[in-house]
Amino acid sequence: MNWFRPVIGQPTAIQLLTYALDRRQIAPAYLFVGPEGVGRALTARCFLQAILNEAKDLSNHPDVLWMEPTYSVQGTLYTRRQLLAADKEIPRSAPQIRLEQIRQLSRHLSQPPMRAPRSLVVLTQAETMNEAAANALLKTLEEPGRATLILIAPSPSALLNTIVSRCQKIPFYPLSRQAVEQVLRQVAPPDFWHQVTPALLDLGAGSPGAILQAWQTWQEIPEAFRHLGEQLTAPLPLQTALELARDISQSLDVERQLWLLSLMQQQIWQKRDLPRCVLVLQQLERARQYLQQYVQPRLVWEVLLMQLGTV
Repeated sequence: MNWFRPVIGQPTAIQLLTYALDRRQIAPAYLFVGPEGVGRALTARCFLQAILNEAKDLSNHPDVLWMEPTYSVQGTLYTRRQLLAADKEIPRSAPQIRLEQIRQLSRHLSQPPMRAPRSLVVLTQAETMNEAAANALLKTLEEPGRATLILIAPSPSALLNTIVSRCQKIPFYPLSRQAVEQVLRQVAPPDFWHQVTPALLDLGAGSPGAILQAWQTWQEIPEAFRHLGEQLTAPLPLQTALELARDISQSLDVERQLWLLSLMQQQIWQKRDLPRCVLVLQQLERARQYLQQYVQPRLVWEVLLMQLGTV
């Protein structure tokens, strides 16, 4: 059975994992590294199904633990999916894989597998582990027992070297334009192709998941902000710039403001006006740095929009 049939455009990863399956040489730990949205989690699911020889959904399998970053809300840990399902507000703080979760992982591995030859654990966004969680995981990796762990992260540098050294690295790469379109035609909603723009496709940088996320975010932001990079071809009147800065800072959280800056960068690049393009991109990048340094967002946008009018 071709367990990896759903995976598109990752021949190196599939070859390495198929080799391990064919020879029954499953490592105690793997590190799936590469950009978000290119098939790392999907490949992990296929690999687990192949190890267990079960093609069905494994979400309720007693020997499988799938772990995601969580938010702490009044002392209780929730994933983003759980908060959305419960119609709860998403906290402003970034989610983390926490010490409590690694302790849960350790308890899971301390019990012998019930149906499978080994226990299986997947840690998505492993780079979000806090220091205590990372140190606890390291102890588990030193003596995993009858288990295989899969860590999913953007790069080896995002994790402790001591953790990376105990994992077999499986590389994932951005997809070709053809592969991206193949994936999107399978998973994108019907109205996607009528609304997606070239800037959104470029924003994904070879990642179908990132393109879909960009499209969803684009739909969520007000219409007035969607084409800023295309519209800033002439100086804005001072009052207009100040009002626009106010509207952006009040309507969007900082995460979406950073996303809007990325969208504007793509829109500027597509104009191909190189001399002006370089100057504008410098201003946009400076605004990004200020937002990441927690400078007051309205002030950041006021300065940016007034400066862009002088470029």
